Amino acid sequence: MAKKGNLNLKPIFDNVLIKPLEADVKTVSGIILPDTAQEKPQIGQVMAVGPGREKDGKKSPMYVKKGQKVMYKKWGGNEVKVGSEEWTLVSQEEILAIVE
Repeated sequence: MAKKGNLNLKPIFDNVLIKPLEADVKTVSGIILPDTAQEKPQIGQVMAVGPGREKDGKKSPMYVKKGQKVMYKKWGGNEVKVGSEEWTLVSQEEILAIVE
């Protein structure tokens, strides 16, 4: 699909490709969590953005841009393999907020 450093995956319509940020592996009290107990990350960095969805001749705007950090639905989207990493492809509707 895509090689690391050479991204050739281009989302279509209103899809957004997100690289999930690492989940916490340690609790506040210092306990290290095993992989099975870690929560699925909900914040990631936007790596690519589609052009927007067209309906009745009007194009809906894209609110996110490449490079932004976003919060997205916990179980939304589809996982795609980019190099050796698992990234997430979501519809813009599944993005809940831009993290500043």
